Amino acid sequence: MGLVHLQRCGHRPFALVGGGTGMIGDPSGRSAERNLITLEQVAENAASIHRQLEHFLDFSGPSGAKMVNNADWLMPMSLVAFLRDVGKHFGINYMLAKDSVKSRLDGGISYTEFSYMLLQSYDYLELYRRHGVTLQMGGSDQWGNITAGAELVRRSDGGDAYGITLPLITTADGKKFGKTAEGTSVWLDPARTSPYKFYQFWINLDDRSVKSYLRIFTLQEREAIEALDQAVDERPESREAQGALALEVTARVHGEGAAQSAREASRVVFDKRADPTELSPGTFEMLRDELPFTTVAPADSGVAILDLLVDLGLVKSRGDARRQVQQGAVTINGRRIAADDASVPVSESLHGRFFLVRKGGREVGLAEVASA
Repeated sequence: MGLVHLQRCGHRPFALVGGGTGMIGDPSGRSAERNLITLEQVAENAASIHRQLEHFLDFSGPSGAKMVNNADWLMPMSLVAFLRDVGKHFGINYMLAKDSVKSRLDGGISYTEFSYMLLQSYDYLELYRRHGVTLQMGGSDQWGNITAGAELVRRSDGGDAYGITLPLITTADGKKFGKTAEGTSVWLDPARTSPYKFYQFWINLDDRSVKSYLRIFTLQEREAIEALDQAVDERPESREAQGALALEVTARVHGEGAAQSAREASRVVFDKRADPTELSPGTFEMLRDELPFTTVAPADSGVAILDLLVDLGLVKSRGDARRQVQQGAVTINGRRIAADDASVPVSESLHGRFFLVRKGGREVGLAEVASA
């Protein structure tokens, strides 16, 4: 989002992926050595990052964003050339004073990770020489690496280079987000975090977090954000701020259609008053991967209700299913099932295919009529 704002202000962002440094791993913010990965994994990661960045940055035109890979200059470089051209500019005491190194000395740090600072510094020098880059942005844990790079630009080429760091995103409890941090692994890739689960993450945010996240992750005007702040204070049960945040961020990452489907799906699952007949086919297809699901081959009389409840795992047995129906706890496509209903006709399926089955408040399953 820092790059998004930079580009909106007329600057050209260069998004740097670590095809070379990814072979080693950055010790910043780490308490243990990273697992090394292969060249093939690095290349696959770089391609995925480019696809994800296209949702945030405009890569078109002569002033469009550009993704660069430090493997282009690090991989061909010899060790002797690196020590001669880069290593000579850094004293050991200077490197030991950096927090990313100092915090690891007691527990141990390999020479491989110790040298990472020099590699990232050289990245800045190459970006300065190749593209005229004079400002590097990163998370606050990158401060030492960025300032070291600015120093290398000054010492090697006599140039002026600058750095901006952004605070790391944390939860309301102060937990840092990360790929391996338990409970905070929210992925941009839909194969890892589906659009529905992605939307759910934002809609379920703690009130303590949503105000700051609106400012970080959306492009809404200040007046709109302050109105949502007021809603948090005065009507927290409405979750207006979370809804606005979830819709905008999901649309940016997964597209407008997926965001709308995720919102519809969320509403019908968590609000028993919502009317499932208003849902689009795309929303049902999204829910197929998120809810208990089964396919049904109806008889002439329709779909047997007790079997449907059992197959979806909403009840333990047909006897339990019968009791739930008799107590009026079961609805199918929004219609409450009567005690004497044995089946539901196929004609009541939505879009000719779907039955949304609810037991009680929030136990929901989805059945789809098997194609002939």
